[in-house]
Formats: sequence, structure tokens, C-alpha cells
Amino acid sequence: MSATPESDATPILRQREGDIVTVVLNRPEKLNAFTIDSWRLLGDTFLELDADDSVRCVLLRGAGEKAFSPGNDISEFETARSNKRQAIEYGAVMRRTIEAIANCRHPVVAQIHGICVGGGMEIASLADIRICGESSRFGVPIKNLGLVMSYSELAPLVRLVGPSAALQVLLEGTIFDAREALRLGVVTRVAPDDQVAAEAQAAARRIADGAPLVARWHKKFVRNLVSDKTLTDADRDEAFDCFDTEDFRTGYQAFLAKAKPQFNAR
Repeated sequence: MSATPESDATPILRQREGDIVTVVLNRPEKLNAFTIDSWRLLGDTFLELDADDSVRCVLLRGAGEKAFSPGNDISEFETARSNKRQAIEYGAVMRRTIEAIANCRHPVVAQIHGICVGGGMEIASLADIRICGESSRFGVPIKNLGLVMSYSELAPLVRLVGPSAALQVLLEGTIFDAREALRLGVVTRVAPDDQVAAEAQAAARRIADGAPLVARWHKKFVRNLVSDKTLTDADRDEAFDCFDTEDFRTGYQAFLAKAKPQFNAR
């Protein structure tokens, strides 16, 4: 896997192998805790990837295997989030990043090792597929910090687990295990700790081997269905645009020939 020319000191790394891009939360000495620079750069990264038609899947993970992320770096609060004005400015950066990940056209797979709490769980919840290890731990114990989860941060969690489970997570503030995360819908799959990377990479490969235009349409259609959007006739007819694509011709011709399709459309 080849890395981009970015320094290992950057809080967000990009690595690319063909049509799969791995985005790494890269503060292992802090268990990949977020700073405002981390949030800003993560948003920049996803906006750039969204515009790249050659990308077919994004794999999102934390550096190392101790943690995906424990959330925001508390040591930054005194300087960057000590009052409402600063918090609003910080929140705007977070919102931009959350929306960039949520609106990414390409499928996103979260590879979750170890700790995934607070803002880390918020970020992971934005992925389309979320694979964790058996020893992973989850939760949003911000009630102990006197903090409220903003609307932008809360929305992905509510969409994933529903309002009742979201309130349970927030009001009790407990840390729960992978089995409970799977039950609640916080993750989609649990693997043995030493197989998380292989499971996530295999999922990304299966996605990338499929028709890229179809993957983007499916993401868009699911978003439309769970939003408050009223579907128009044009929206409904868009589901048949695939019949005029190279992806469709490649797919059905390969099926008839009993061959593996090689999709080239972007």
C-alpha cells in the first residue's frame, strides 16, 4: 500500500492501493484523539476524495490497534473550546467534516480497533459499513464533561440506532462492548481482534469490485429514503439511469459470459 507524500506527523494520513483509499486518524500517541486541526484536515480529505471519480471505496481507521479514536482531545478545551463563542467556531469545523463524510459519494468502511467513544463513535457512525474487534469499546460519556452533543453530531447516531437507544447511550453515558454495539446497530459486524483489518479490507475490496456508479446511486437513494425529502417523479426515474451506463452493459454481458465483470465507468 503506497502512502501519499504527506508527513507521518500529519494528524490525517491517506494511503492508496488502486481504487481503495485508506484514511488514517494519525495521533497514536493520543489514541488518535481529535484536535481542531484533525477535524479540519479530515473534512478536507473527504471533500477531495468525494470529487475523485477514480475512488471506489474509502477505508477509515485509526493508527495502530489500540483505538479508533476516543473523541476530542480534552487538553485542547481550555484554549479552543473554553466558551460558547469558541465552541460555535469549533462546532462549525466539526459540522463541515461530519457533512463531508456523510455526503461522500463513495462507500465508506470503518475499520475499528479498540476504543471508539465520543467523537470517535460519531465519526465511525458516518461509515456505511462498520467492522470492529471483539474487544472494542463504545460510548459517549460526555455527560461527565458537562457537554451536549450538537445536532450535527447527534444526527448520525439517531439515524443509526433510533431516538430511544441514542438517549440511552447519552443519558447513561456507559461504555459498552462490541456485542452491545452490534445489538444497537452501532456496528454492522464484529470480528476477532486479529482479523478486523482483513475483514475490513475484504469488505472494501468487494465494494470496489462492484459497479462504482451503482454504489454511488445506492448511497444516494438510501439517504433520500431516510431523509425528509419528498421523492419526485424525476427522483424515482433516476433509479433507471443505470440502464444507459457502461457499468450495466459490462455487468450483464459478463454474467451471460460467466466471467467476472471489469467495471471501468466513473
